[in-house]
Amino acid sequence: MDRKYNDLIGDILEGAGEKDNFKGKGKPISKEYLQMDTYQHFQKIAKDAGFLPPWLKLQKEISQLVHLCKTEQDVKIINEKILKHNRICPPPMQKNIIALKSLENAKKIW
Repeated sequence: MDRKYNDLIGDILEGAGEKDNFKGKGKPISKEYLQMDTYQHFQKIAKDAGFLPPWLKLQKEISQLVHLCKTEQDVKIINEKILKHNRICPPPMQKNIIALKSLENAKKIW
């Protein structure tokens, strides 16, 4: 054994003939990458890949439901989703529950 470590992924890539065949090989790291911290870099990659946080997906779903709302039962379902949204979203993004009589105002907010 001439190596001091196991490189399982390297061995798999070498067996498939793809070890040195990857995007960006030989190119310098962008200045933008070096200026951002790890979290900012993750956010950029996630955004480019189309990732949405669960609370944002739920917010979009609630918005659609509010605009289609007609009955008190619809309002009850929406309010349950709003409470779930408020538990998982950042505090400044939390919203109040809605009522059937103030539906027009809720449509403007959502």
